[in-house]
Amino acid sequence: MTSTLGRFFQAVVLAAAAAAAGCATVQPWQRGVLADECMIFDANGSLVSFASHWQESREGAMGGFGVQGGGCGCK
Repeated sequence: MTSTLGRFFQAVVLAAAAAAAGCATVQPWQRGVLADECMIFDANGSLVSFASHWQESREGAMGGFGVQGGGCGCK
């Protein structure tokens, strides 16, 4: 019985440690750095940038991909 309780306690501690390891507080002034285009994982960033700019200009809307914008066409 003690062995089972010990294993359960170890599992709970391990799960709590794994959950706490991924937590980070990002301040509002740090979000601009983290939202930079170089932080987007893609093999060809310039092609994706061109394609998203072309689509934003064509549809008259922006946002929903990468860095946030104001919706007026300015970045």
